[in-house]
Amino acid sequence: MAHRYVRVQSSSGQLHYGLLQADRTVQLLDAPPWRNGQLTSLELAFEDYRLLAPCAPSKVIAVGRNYAKHAAELGNDLPKQPLLFMKPPTAVTAADAPIFYPPQSERVDYEGELAVVIGDRATDCEIEEARSKIWGYTIANDVTARDLQRQESQWTRAKGFDSFCPLGPWIVREIPAGAQLQTFLNSAAEPVQSASIADMIFSPEFLVAYISQAITLLPGDVILTGTPEGVGAVKLGDRIRIAIEGIGSLENVVHPKIKAPASKELALQ
Repeated sequence: MAHRYVRVQSSSGQLHYGLLQADRTVQLLDAPPWRNGQLTSLELAFEDYRLLAPCAPSKVIAVGRNYAKHAAELGNDLPKQPLLFMKPPTAVTAADAPIFYPPQSERVDYEGELAVVIGDRATDCEIEEARSKIWGYTIANDVTARDLQRQESQWTRAKGFDSFCPLGPWIVREIPAGAQLQTFLNSAAEPVQSASIADMIFSPEFLVAYISQAITLLPGDVILTGTPEGVGAVKLGDRIRIAIEGIGSLENVVHPKIKAPASKELALQ
């Protein structure tokens, strides 16, 4: 089994990177793995930690219409160059954490994706150099308020709600070149999305090079590489499971968003 690198919060509240063992214990690292973190003698038992998103990116850069059939299902032409947008770090959430359905939207979609984790600062890279900047891979759900996306000329709000970027559950260093990506809803045996990552229009290393020529990528940053055809709407209570060969599966349930109580300061204004 490939090494599975995780980020966890201990029962005492401390954050750690570590290596997930077969018995679900986590052997702790002394630094993030892309910062040359080394294994320590410390371990956390399964009941002593909470799994977080496997990295805390300074930014999440996503790619639209990177599978031809997905572009076609949305009625769009194939892009001549990568179509980029960003999701804020506050959209990132963990495996098994809720996806909150915002009251501003009447149509929220799942989008299963392969996510690339950057391991080294990348600026003005060519493709060969870009390959060395990819530290590993995880799974993402590019959750989208589709009605808002169609209403607005830019996608920041539609793509950027809190909890709209589930990541995880862990990072692996390598995956098969033609790994299958599949998305499942609830208990259905048949996937609603199913494609090979080899079907991407622009490869992960091309994307890293292309993005780095405009935006410096930092260690721990994440690139979402696009979703295949089969995107669809979710409703409250739906469970979304995204599986990628060589990584595992990312699962989240859709919950209503409950408005946080006003702070004391706001209440006094």
